[in-house]
Amino acid sequence: MPDNSFAVVAKAGDRIADLSTPRPVIDEDRLAANIARVQSYMDQHGLNFRPHIKTHKIPALAVAQTAAGAKGINCQKVTEAEVFAAAGFEDILITFNILGPQKIERLARLNDRISALKVVADSEVTVNGLAAHFSGHKPLNVLVECDTGGGRCGVQTPGEAASLAKRIAAADGLTFGGIVTYPKPQSAAAVEAFIAETLAQLKAEGIACPIVSNGGTPSLFEAHLVKSATEHRAGTYIYNDRQMVRMGHCTEDDCAMHVLATVVSRPNADRAVIDAGSKALTSDLQGFSDYGLIVGYPQARISSLSEEHGVIDLANCTGPRPQIGEKLFIIPNHTCVVSNLFDTMVFHRGGVVTRVEEVAARGLVW
Repeated sequence: MPDNSFAVVAKAGDRIADLSTPRPVIDEDRLAANIARVQSYMDQHGLNFRPHIKTHKIPALAVAQTAAGAKGINCQKVTEAEVFAAAGFEDILITFNILGPQKIERLARLNDRISALKVVADSEVTVNGLAAHFSGHKPLNVLVECDTGGGRCGVQTPGEAASLAKRIAAADGLTFGGIVTYPKPQSAAAVEAFIAETLAQLKAEGIACPIVSNGGTPSLFEAHLVKSATEHRAGTYIYNDRQMVRMGHCTEDDCAMHVLATVVSRPNADRAVIDAGSKALTSDLQGFSDYGLIVGYPQARISSLSEEHGVIDLANCTGPRPQIGEKLFIIPNHTCVVSNLFDTMVFHRGGVVTRVEEVAARGLVW
């Protein structure tokens, strides 16, 4: 059998500069500061905070988030939630329409295991599927997902939200738990208007709405403007990334994750090649024209990726240029995707490894 031990050779006390690459590395101090900063903001404004674990997929980090004051966690898929339930988490919200007997059977087993499981639905098809399975069993808490301008899933009007809430409340085996939205950034007024009208219609129907869950790191620091929300969800904030820097939510110095890569070729003066391709950096552009920000070489552009190679355009560099064998620290465009590309994450403080954590929910996308 092949010896894969080199893939996980990293232990406390090692220097990250000596690690095999490509590899994501996480700055412990920046990580802790990001957790504290956002939790402080939520506490200041009286909002419950529910971190989205799809960014890191690591139970130990969710423990740190809840220890700081977060109320429960947000998962995207049933399989992710199973991992975190096994790690001891009881208050889990799954923000994805769950369809099909295989998924619903696993959902039911999960509902029996933990005390505060919640899911979302935005159609009668989803609700009917859940009701058919949960009738006569431990009730499942279901929130109505609302499209308040994000243009993804969700009922389109407050009237539709109230109607679906009535259907959930009337179903044997289901409990109406509230409403949830993932809005577009800088739309707090529109989100609040949608929610307020929905709450008014629910009240007129005599339906209580315990949870109003707003979401997203892109709208994180306008969460207090949505006065009717009871909680906010966000994931990317724990690491931050290039898109969050562009949006003004953080600076480069707040980015806890870097992808460590090695320059393996300099075919000419204006081109370098690194050992991090689409399997390490992701091909997710997030609106950028290149594939990550190279710390210390702001004028260098990662212009293209193949699976194992990243090509860097150095034509605009006016100062020193990276040399063969040099290790580069790259801020990824989208940190959440990087987490799903690696089995482990290496954490460090001041360039010295502090711990290695398994990405326990890696690949669990159904």
